[in-house]
Amino acid sequence: MALELVDSVAPLMDPIGKHDRPLKDQLRRAAQSVALNLAESTGHQSGNRRLRLESALGSTYETRACLHIAARWGYVDVDRAHHAIGLTDSIAAITYRLLNPSR
Repeated sequence: MALELVDSVAPLMDPIGKHDRPLKDQLRRAAQSVALNLAESTGHQSGNRRLRLESALGSTYETRACLHIAARWGYVDVDRAHHAIGLTDSIAAITYRLLNPSR
């Protein structure tokens, strides 16, 4: 799902970059961080695993915020960002449950 997020963000990068290069870079780094931290958490146990999951969750929220900002400033149409935003919501929910299994 994290790689699907990267795929869904990719076509939004150029339109965002035409208006706001720093936001494009922030979005790229955040979306990458989601996938990389989730992957890295798989190879860790205990505290290191939790840290990677927490980083992935934070990057998921950051990715979602970048997408909302880009849509609100008119860099991309909300409908174009809708799938990626939905993926961030799903990834955040799954990651939260991994961090809080008893809730």
